[in-house]
Amino acid sequence: MSKIFLFSILWWLLGNPFLALLVILVIVYMLDRRFVGISPSLIRPLRRISRIRYLRRQIAGSPSDMSSRYELARLLIERKRYREALEWLEQIGHAYEDSVEYWDDLGTCQLHTGQKPAGEKHILQALHMNPRVKYGEPYLRLASEYIGTDQAKALHYLEQFRNIQSSSCRAYYMLGMLDRSLGRTEAARNAFDEGIVVYRSLPKYKKRSERGWAFRSWLRRIFST
Repeated sequence: MSKIFLFSILWWLLGNPFLALLVILVIVYMLDRRFVGISPSLIRPLRRISRIRYLRRQIAGSPSDMSSRYELARLLIERKRYREALEWLEQIGHAYEDSVEYWDDLGTCQLHTGQKPAGEKHILQALHMNPRVKYGEPYLRLASEYIGTDQAKALHYLEQFRNIQSSSCRAYYMLGMLDRSLGRTEAARNAFDEGIVVYRSLPKYKKRSERGWAFRSWLRRIFST
C-alpha cells in the first residue's frame, strides 16, 4: 500500500505516471546500493574503464612498470576479457613468481581460454602456497570447471573448500550454487545457511561488502531449495 501511495503522490506532483515510476525505481536502486547491494553498480564499470585507459597510457610511457601491468590484467579479468589479461600476466611472471594471487589469476585466465590442464595446475600451485587464498574461492572455481565433465573431481574440490574456514559470504553462496547444480539439495541448504551465519559473525566494517551475498543466500535458502 505504501508503494501505491508513494506512486500516487509522485504522479500527482510530477503529472506523469512514467516519470513517477522512474523516480520510484531510482529510490529503490539507491536504497539497495546503500543497505543491501544486490543491484549492480552503475559507476564501477565506468571507473574501471577509465582506470584501464589510464594504465595503458602509464605502461606505454613506462614499459618496465610491472605493477601497472598486473593491475591492468586484474581489471581485464573483472571485465571477463581473459585472453587479453593472460597476455599481460604472461609478461610479468618473472616478477610475481612468489605471489599466490598471481598464480591463481594466471590459472583462471587459462581455464577460460581453453587451457584447462595448465589452469588447474597453476590454481593448485596457488592453493599449495596458501590454501586460504581469496577465501578458498579457487577451489570453487575448479569445482565449477569440472561440473558436467568430471563429477568426482568437482566433488573433491568442493570438499577441499569445506575443509577450510572461509569468512567470505560470496564463497558460501558459490558453494551452495555448485551443490545445487549437482542435485545436492541438502548440502546447498547448508552452504547458504553457513553464508548467513558467517555474515552475522563479521565485523561491522566488513558487512557492507558481504551483505549482498548474504542476502542472495537468504533468498536461495527460502525460494530455491
